Amino acid sequence: MAKIPKSLQPILWSRDINSLDLNKNRAYIINQVLAYGTMEHIKWLFQNYSQREIKKVFIKKPIKIYSPSAFNWINTVLLENKKPLDKTRYVENTPRNI
Repeated sequence: MAKIPKSLQPILWSRDINSLDLNKNRAYIINQVLAYGTMEHIKWLFQNYSQREIKKVFIKKPIKIYSPSAFNWINTVLLENKKPLDKTRYVENTPRNI
């Protein structure tokens, strides 16, 4: 089983990467890396999970941690999703009067 590189610890901050399992914790890992990762982190993600698996997790196990621009980019460009998704299930709440 592949190990999670130490460079992902800041992205997976709420857990110790040594205790994460790529299969059992896939929804957490995939969502965190998509929402907060760099292109290098995302490259690692695609080396360890298929695009089909990443897309499946993104669609079926959303976490409300994405910025509006990150959600749009991941959904339409990275994962090439053609079906509309309920953005409110993904985008974190932000104050309206900024």
